[in-house]
Amino acid sequence: MWFQSGRRRDLCAILYEAGELRGQKLKTRLERYYDLRIDPQAFYGTLDALVEGDHLERRTEGIYDVYGLTDAGADRVESYHAWLAERVENGARRVADTADADESVVD
Repeated sequence: MWFQSGRRRDLCAILYEAGELRGQKLKTRLERYYDLRIDPQAFYGTLDALVEGDHLERRTEGIYDVYGLTDAGADRVESYHAWLAERVENGARRVADTADADESVVD
């Protein structure tokens, strides 16, 4: 259930960088990144799923809910980053190898 959704992954990445954010501020940052409005019910449903999955923690600050990554959530972001970096590196290497092979072909 961890990152079956890009939205979950992106929320966690934002919190990895920011530390803690109020729910509305987190929603605003994600909307700016996506360049579109996100339905509040769907947004907070995603946050609830991440809290229930122990990837985020929620605390109350006055009238606001504040969210932050748990250690498990931070570990998942780091793991995903390493996995993605490897995919990108291998893809770039494959493209470079293909280009080198194309240059060595004699007509």
